[in-house]
Amino acid sequence: MNKKILIVDDEQSIVTLLTYNLEKAGFKTDAAYDGIEAVRMIENDDYDLIILDLMLPGLDGMEVCKHLRQQKIEIPILMLTAKDDEIDKVLGLELGADDYLTKPFSPKEVVARIKAILRRANRQTSLDQFAMIQIGELKIYPERYEVEKNNQLISFTRKEFELLHYLATNVEKVLSRDQLLSAVWNYDFVGDTRIVDVHISHLRDKIESDTKKPEYIKTVRGIGYKLEEPVK
Repeated sequence: MNKKILIVDDEQSIVTLLTYNLEKAGFKTDAAYDGIEAVRMIENDDYDLIILDLMLPGLDGMEVCKHLRQQKIEIPILMLTAKDDEIDKVLGLELGADDYLTKPFSPKEVVARIKAILRRANRQTSLDQFAMIQIGELKIYPERYEVEKNNQLISFTRKEFELLHYLATNVEKVLSRDQLLSAVWNYDFVGDTRIVDVHISHLRDKIESDTKKPEYIKTVRGIGYKLEEPVK
């Protein structure tokens, strides 16, 4: 079955360009031209991925992304922005977007990014083959996408969970940012490892008692990160 993609952008030329190239690549497409219409369509239909422009009438892309994640709608999101602004990119990723592209973009790059995101999404079902993982007071349940600390449930975005799960399956191993990019995001961000740092910061906020003195996720200077058993 062809994957179905919702294009959310208020520029008709962008919608036309994306529709043509995505359908040529074998995808089915729908389009919404404002944030409110997009939310309505997402809640009433099944989509495999959302291309979401940042600047939208009604609700902007950030608000749409935040609303969907709060409603536990975990459809992958590729965010588009006309701004080459670090704050917008980081905030979008923190709210649960899976990736971003800055306009103007190459249609071929959009298609490549989408295929990479969907490949990763298709592999998520393999997580339920793993048993519960316990590290210190953390209990990670791959089959439920849930994490508990001291028997209290902690809320994670899908990407945050996948990153924590990957670290946990490689406990005590030092993993470079590039390794984490490849494993969790499934393609090369061309050296843009900031996405890893953003998500590591989010994980620490949720699982560490003191983010300035992390017990679980340690930074290995000049290399990357490792998850380890806390010292009692």
